[in-house]
Order: sequence, then C-alpha cells, then structure tokens
Amino acid sequence: SPPKNPNPQNQQRNPRPPRNPSLQNPPKSRKHRSPPQHQRLEQLNQPESQPWRKRRRNCCWSWDGTRCPPLGMESHRVEDDQILASSMSHHGYSALRGRLNMQSSDDEDDVYGGAWCADTEEKEHWFQVNSRREVEFTGIITQGRSSDTHDDFVSSYFVAFSNDSRDWTVLHDGYAEWLFYGNVDKDTPVMTEFSYPVVARYIRILPQSWNGSLCMRLEVLGCPLPSNYPTENDVPPTDDLDYRHHNYKEMRQMMKVINEECPNITRIYNIGKSSQGLKMYAMEISDNPGEHETGEPEFRYTAGLHGNEVLGRELLLLLMQFLCKEYNDDNPRVRRLVGSIRIHLVPSLNPDAYELAYEMGSEMGNWALGHWTEEGYDIFQNFPDLNSILWGAEDRGWVPRVVPNHHVPIPENFLNGSVAAETKAIISWMERTPFVLGANLQGGEKMVTYPFDMQRQSVHEYQHMNEETWARIQRQNEGALRETADENLFRWLAMTYAHSHLTMTENHRGSCHTDDVTGGQGIINRASWKPVVGSMNDFSYLHTNCFEISIFLGCDKFPHESELASEWENNREALLAFIEQVHRGIKGVVRDVDGNLLANATVSVEGIKHDVKTAAAGDFWRLLNPGEYRVTARADGYSSQTRLCIVGYDANASPCSFTLTKSNWARIQQIMAQSRKRLRLRTIILSISGYFRASTTAKQLFSHH
Repeated sequence: SPPKNPNPQNQQRNPRPPRNPSLQNPPKSRKHRSPPQHQRLEQLNQPESQPWRKRRRNCCWSWDGTRCPPLGMESHRVEDDQILASSMSHHGYSALRGRLNMQSSDDEDDVYGGAWCADTEEKEHWFQVNSRREVEFTGIITQGRSSDTHDDFVSSYFVAFSNDSRDWTVLHDGYAEWLFYGNVDKDTPVMTEFSYPVVARYIRILPQSWNGSLCMRLEVLGCPLPSNYPTENDVPPTDDLDYRHHNYKEMRQMMKVINEECPNITRIYNIGKSSQGLKMYAMEISDNPGEHETGEPEFRYTAGLHGNEVLGRELLLLLMQFLCKEYNDDNPRVRRLVGSIRIHLVPSLNPDAYELAYEMGSEMGNWALGHWTEEGYDIFQNFPDLNSILWGAEDRGWVPRVVPNHHVPIPENFLNGSVAAETKAIISWMERTPFVLGANLQGGEKMVTYPFDMQRQSVHEYQHMNEETWARIQRQNEGALRETADENLFRWLAMTYAHSHLTMTENHRGSCHTDDVTGGQGIINRASWKPVVGSMNDFSYLHTNCFEISIFLGCDKFPHESELASEWENNREALLAFIEQVHRGIKGVVRDVDGNLLANATVSVEGIKHDVKTAAAGDFWRLLNPGEYRVTARADGYSSQTRLCIVGYDANASPCSFTLTKSNWARIQQIMAQSRKRLRLRTIILSISGYFRASTTAKQLFSHH
C-alpha cells in the first residue's frame, strides 16, 4: 500500500474556510504570480465586498445564473489524457484512478487502485484537470480512497487555475490563499463550492493535509463557455422530451400525463408494493392495452433494481414519452412496434432506495447509498437459486426425465425465507405474464451481460485427479461451466444493444474501473466477469420463457441532469432495436384436432436443451437465430408432433404451429386407472365379506358353547 503520512490530520469540514487558516503543519508561504493577461482570470482579484460575490457564495452557479454540472470525471467524458498528477505512489494509483467513485479491484495492490495516491516523499503535490476549453469552474467534489483496509483521504487543499499550465493563480479572497476543507472519511463525497466562478482552462488541487496516505478521488464542476466549435461530447438532442430527474411523485405524474396523451395505447398498473408501501408502477404500451392477444409477444424493460442507478429510470420515462409522441405523429416504426408487441416498462423496481439517493442528489451519494432495499436486500441477487437444482439433476442424469430443463420449480420454503417484498412482487408478475424477452437497466459499468450469471461448480468425480490434470479439464470445461443452452442467441441479443449504442463499443478508454473486459464487443458473459448466485436473469431463463439480459448504461450511476439528453441520444436506437428482437425465431399455437388451444404444452428444439411452454391461450414464442430446426410439441394425453421450422432473416417470427391428437397411451392409462379402481373395490368387498364370515363363525361357536 502507499506510504503513510506521519502526521495525519482529521479536520472537520467548514462550509467556508477562514481567511487565515491555521494548520498543525502549515504550508510554506507561497509567492503570488501575476495572473496571465486574460480578462476573465482577473476575476480572482475582485474584492469580497462586491455584491455578486455575496449572492453566489454558497452555490455552484455560473455568471448567467446556470447551475454548473460536472465536467465528467466520473462519467469518463473527461478522458485519460486530460488528467495529470505530480506523482504516484506506484503504478496502480496513477492520476487516472482519481475519478469520483472509482472502485478498486479485489486485490488492492494490483494496477487497479481505488484512488490517486501521491508519493509523499515529493515536496509538492497536485492533481490537474485540463478542460480543453475555457470553463467557468464553480466547485469540486472530493472523496477518499476506495479500500476495505485503508482509511485514506485528503482533509484540506488549495485550488489553483491556469490558462497555459505554466502560470498558476491560487484561489484567494484578496488577502490570503483560500484553504478548503475536504473529507472526514474515505467514502462520503464532499462538495466545495467557490464563492464566484473562475474562468480558466486548467484546474489544480493542491493537497495540504491528509489522513493515512495522500489519496483522493474527485469531480470538477464547471460550465463550458459558448463556442462555435462543438466537441465530440456535445450531442444536441433531437427529440422534444422532458430531460429531468423525477422523484416518485413526479414519475407517477409523468406517467399519468403520457397516459392522458395516448389513452388508446397505454395503461398504468402496478406489479406490487415496496417494503415501505410505495407502488411499483408499470406502463403497458400496446394497440390493445390490458389484454393479451393470441400470437402477440410480451416484452419488458425494467430499471431501478438498485435505487442509486438512476439513468435507466429516466431512459424508460423518456422511452414512454417518445413512443407516445411518435405514435401520434404516425412514425411507421413506432406504429409497427406498438401494433405487434405488448411492451411493459417498469422504471423503478426499488422506489424506497431511489428516494434516498434522490435526496442526496447527483454526485453526492457514495457508491453504495441507495443500492439495497430498505430491508437490506440486493434485489438482482435475491431470486431462487434454480441453477444448482438443474445442474445437480444433470449430474445425476435426472434431466429431463425427473427434473425438466425449463420451468424449474421454486423450492417450497423459498418465499418464506429471506426474500424482499419487491422480489416477491417481481416473481408473481413474471409468472402471470408470458414474457418472451426482457432487459434490466443498471449502472456503474458500460457493457451488456448475459446469462448464466452464476458459475457452475465442477463435477465431483474429477476431484481425485492431480492438480495439473484437474487444471487442464477445468480449462476445457470453462465455457460449459457458465454457458446456457442458448449461448449463441444470448450473444446476439447482447450485441444488438451494445452495437446499436453510440459509444458502448468504444474500448479505447477501457472500462469504468479496469481495462476493457469485453474485447471491444461491449458484451460479456456475467459468470465469467462477476458471477452472482440467484440472479434475476438466471431465474427468468430457468423458471419462465423469458430471455433476459442486463444492460449497464455507464460509469456514473447518477448522472447529472444536463447529461440526460446526450444519454438518450446514445441509447435511443439501442432501446428500439432490442425490442424488435422479440420477433426473432418462431411463434405459433398448439391445439388439438377439435381446435381447442392447449396451455402448458412443451415446445422443444432438437439440439437445444432448453424448452418453452405455451401460454394460457395456447400460443408460444421460441427465440432462435436464423436456420432450420426440428421442433417438437408435447402435451399430456396427446401424441407428440415434430415438424421442420425455418427461421429466416426477415423482421417477423416464422409461423410454426402444431395440432396434436389424443394418444393411445392416454386411453391405456385411463383403462388402467379404471381397472385399478375396480381392483381396489373388489379388494374392499372381499375384505368386508371375509370380516362378516369370520364374525358369523365366531357367533356360532359362542352359541354352541
């Protein structure tokens, strides 16, 4: 770990540092260099008595009254080559690790440290950000080191500005350099707000005291000045939508307004309540809302599993607005989507935790605040572990004779155990709605993950082998230990979103916290990245017909409101393209010779060990990549039927229906059941007759004596 500071300081934060700060180890006096001949930078020398200074003293406002957003340290809009530092303790703690909410790897001593940490043997320490353009700097948010074992943070610092990175002016009040107080712990972000905006291109943070090692993470607040030459990060919005954060009340009101504007294609309902009694609202968008139409697939987007990952929530509210507006404007693509798919959008599955994160606001909640439910559950990992049931049955040769390879039942006592109220509501919603495809929107990374999310344990009979043989077999079986029977299809679904997103496959920046783990594709199998047990995706695949993936929308879990328009532009096409994948594969109905639709019939595809079931209306959908498939339909009491189904490259699912006839075996079972009944009746009669005969004999003997 980085070297320790021999004189740690634990100073409390003051909203406005005194003019003459007093330190236990005060910094050496610093000569003031004349500011560059730049008109705006002379604002540094304005006296404190000026009225505008007083008016702006405790808020991050620009000169025109606009509240300034983050420059993008956390979101990575500030690129690596814009960040520089005076030194680093070792390679894993370079300036690039100094982004707000940067997370360390499990091994804190590798190249992925949880902060920028300086070499304390150096005489001067600084952390510098180059904005690449003139910016009105209005404040800084600082944070300590992400670590399970160290308590490192900067407790006080100066701030300096420059237009050329050579001549620097330290922020002062006309009398003394202004010392700002920083953090008092390593996790909680602390905002320092300047009394007035400073226009410059470069900003430096000059740490003066710290606890433990000199380590920090930070975000810079500032408003770029108007320019005739927009940068590549300036994405003007093209849709007239409401780009704001919405709390629970505002979300509900927004959904109500959309429903009033498009009453013929929208319906608001709730899938249950949170532990604190807040309703988990959903919006259905369909040409016949409120009713499942035979042959029409059902699709879902969910967001807010973790309350502090808020971008997905706002994207789904924007998607509701977009679909309603474009439908009314006769957009042919939207009309086709609404007319052929029953779309369900749930913006907040963890409303209690969102309200907690919303109260703290963008950038000010730490990495974990609002992640769990009020009861302390991580909803995404709170589902039954059906993987172990299926895999254990496979190891014993029980699949599919004893245990099916689909619709694996939930263990009897699961719902009576440690299960969140929100999880129970989601499970019930999944079971009563025949979803075909879905995705949950999360944050903190920028990629798409697909099942399995849980890593399969190795087969026990190999464990007696020597270490070298064991390692070789493990490598050979590595893919099989985490792949579903629909691996290729899941990869296609994940790539559809990632490659339709405007920036998700840009891997030159790496991932949010480490190097790019997706190989430039923007997708990864979750079990090979960060395996979890009891995930929503694995449960959906093994217990229902729905294929579900996780979409991680970006590094910043709670992006600033000013970034919502560009995030919508980044995700709009991907959101629409993924919905359209619900038509990829085959669809049909299973009926008997009399035309009666058969519910709960099993549809299996040769070569793919994962079946689906028909819905209550006898209809089914099976997602498949293009190709020829031998498909078989089975139902209790009926003879199975197999047919060849061809999946093409067009935009619609290929029809593939079945008509089943009553089986002879069903008649035999019926006769055997009747025979068993007659046999049981005869046995009972004989037993009774024997009893009466015995009783009569006993009576005769008693009378004789």
